[in-house]
Amino acid sequence: MSAEDGLLEDFLAGRVEPQAFGHRQHLAVAFAMLRRHDFATAAQRYCEGIRALAARAGHPEVFNVTVTIAFLALVAERLGSEDSDFEAFAMRHPELFDRRLLERWYPKDQLRSDLARRTFVLPAAGQTPAP
Repeated sequence: MSAEDGLLEDFLAGRVEPQAFGHRQHLAVAFAMLRRHDFATAAQRYCEGIRALAARAGHPEVFNVTVTIAFLALVAERLGSEDSDFEAFAMRHPELFDRRLLERWYPKDQLRSDLARRTFVLPAAGQTPAP
C-alpha cells in the first residue's frame, strides 16, 4: 500500500488528526481518492471527509464546498496514467501547492462567501484566469 493510500484509509476512517492535515495532505488524499473512484463518487466522499475533519477540529464553519470541489477538479484534470504515485504527481504539478491558486478564477470575496461554503459556485461571470 502506498503512503497516499494509507493516508486515504485513515482519512476515510476518521483517524486523521486535523492539526496534521495540511494542504499537501488534502492534495494527497484527493489524488488517492481520484485513482480509486470516478469524479462524482470522489467528490462526495472527499467532501464528507473534509467536512468531518473540520468538525473534529472544532471549526465546522471553515468547510467550503467550492474550494473543496474546485481543488479536487484541478487534481482530476491533471491526473494522468503516468502518475504512479503522489510524489511524481506533485513534482509535475507544483502549482497545486499554491493555496491562492483558485484566485485565478474566483474573486476572494466569492470564495469566502456563505454561498461558496454551502454549495459549489462557478467563478464570477467574466472572471478570466490570471497568469
